Amino acid sequence: MPLQDSIARVTDRIAERSKSTRQTYLDRMQQAAEEGPRRAHLTCGNQAHAYAAMGDQQNDLATGRMPNIGIVTAYNDMLSAHQPYERFPSLIKDAARAAGATAQVAGGVPAMCDGVTQGQVGMELSLFSRDVIALATGIALSHNTFDAAVYLGVCDKIVPGLVMAAATFGYIPAIFLPAGPMTSGLPNDEKAKVRQQFATGEVGRDKLMEAEMASYHGPGTCTFYGTANSNQMLMEFMGLHLPGSSFVNPNTPLRDALTVAGATRATEITALGNDYRPAAQVLDEKAFVNGIVGLMATGGSTNLILHLPAMARAAGILLELEDFAEISAATPMMAKVYPNGLADVNHFHAAGGLTYMIGELLDAGLLHADSTTVMGDGLKDYVKEPKLKGDGVIWETAPRETQNDKILRPATDPFQKTGGLANLTGNLGQAVMKVSAVKEDYHVIEAPCRIFEDQESVKAAFKAGEFTSDTVVVVRFQGPSANGMPELHSLTPTLAVLQDRGLRVALVTDGRMSGASGKVPAAIHLAPEAAHGGPIAKLQDGDVIRVDAKAGTVDAVGVDLATREAVTRDLSGNGHGIGRELFAAFRQNVGTADTGAAVVV
Repeated sequence: MPLQDSIARVTDRIAERSKSTRQTYLDRMQQAAEEGPRRAHLTCGNQAHAYAAMGDQQNDLATGRMPNIGIVTAYNDMLSAHQPYERFPSLIKDAARAAGATAQVAGGVPAMCDGVTQGQVGMELSLFSRDVIALATGIALSHNTFDAAVYLGVCDKIVPGLVMAAATFGYIPAIFLPAGPMTSGLPNDEKAKVRQQFATGEVGRDKLMEAEMASYHGPGTCTFYGTANSNQMLMEFMGLHLPGSSFVNPNTPLRDALTVAGATRATEITALGNDYRPAAQVLDEKAFVNGIVGLMATGGSTNLILHLPAMARAAGILLELEDFAEISAATPMMAKVYPNGLADVNHFHAAGGLTYMIGELLDAGLLHADSTTVMGDGLKDYVKEPKLKGDGVIWETAPRETQNDKILRPATDPFQKTGGLANLTGNLGQAVMKVSAVKEDYHVIEAPCRIFEDQESVKAAFKAGEFTSDTVVVVRFQGPSANGMPELHSLTPTLAVLQDRGLRVALVTDGRMSGASGKVPAAIHLAPEAAHGGPIAKLQDGDVIRVDAKAGTVDAVGVDLATREAVTRDLSGNGHGIGRELFAAFRQNVGTADTGAAVVV
């Protein structure tokens, strides 16, 4: 199927905008690649240090021409999504040896759980952890002894940080190995109901804890379609995963076989072999456009609108919010996965999952079929699904029809004709909204606003019974420069209760919501942020705000904001406690939300 005009137009616009920065990047990657295997440039003393713990493979590394694979791992056993990675290095090393290669754990990167830090001070470090992960990966790979890298990471900031580093080291191949989602537990809609009951005082903390533990109950990613699972989708659409590997449960024979296959493939695509596929070639304009199409078709996390521009910039590619908006307008939303529907990612995978979606989107001309992937040339391999055969894995043609049309629909008969995210602009600046989970009746909200400067104040006003009419809740000084741009996910149950009571409510903030943002319309990532004197800092209680996802606008109505002074806030309290002291330089130097809120790129 020929590429649809709108997708071609956006891709060409990105390529033209990025012409200079992309060429500079590619020239640098080419120069690094031409230097040959990295180990050849180390002294004997350098090499001896690098190989000292490699046992009987020391000599292979010192004198042989076999590839050496660097493992960068986000393993820790506090995060359910990353706990399965404990076993991966051994599997990878054995697979590398069997393929005539070596593998070493190059280094570890931090991986924090936003589920643990939601509503807590630690959440103010969450977004910055992405840049720390990129930096830590840079240190891990700086030893200059690796011919390819495999990246072990799943969750919110971990994958974007690893991709930023993979692009920076783009002269060597990069393969991302997922760990998979936990098995299904308490249905997500039942969990959400208990959260709302707790917010209104109908149930106590004991019932809330019981529901949460029944939902988050084992190893693997959370099963809703938040940022972690959106990341996994992205890696598959961009060609950095093996086909069909994103949503295979942990600690299963197929999961292990895919890990082995990924390690084996990493040995095959180094410059020492016959199928050299450096990350710089995979991470091109086509890959990023394919990833954005996948984001829109699945109704994925708003956090990816922050991460993708930062990831792309590391590869010399400049993305702007207009690119997301135009792709969203051209892309049908084909999936209903919680919070956009009742199904979880296991149900989605069983219904056909990403393999089915990629096939449909290729047929519709919405994906670049000729993109370079770690598997081969083009996305043709990604319409196949992995199957166990003996101790290994093979790929077979997947069914071309949905297995459950309440979860997954063809591109010709989607749940919505356009994607799951909207770009909003107006006299308040620029923001984004996840519309895939919001009923169409709530796509336009116009109401007086209430101004708050932290989410706890919103919840206190709710408990005091202060919300009795339609309201746009404004939470400001939550941007990256103010306090690291924490997610405000704990507001979701509170605002959902108000909506269920018949009030028309919306949220406007320069902060973030979780990838699990729910049914309340939320204009988030508003830029310029309040800490920079943005228009949100000029709002006053009672100003009428119109949030219009249909028109793509966010405005203060009947107010001349130019005549007002921006309020300021003493932000010194954001600078200490729970490690915030260490991130002062990040808050001072971070970019704006519309460019990715990055520090290192």
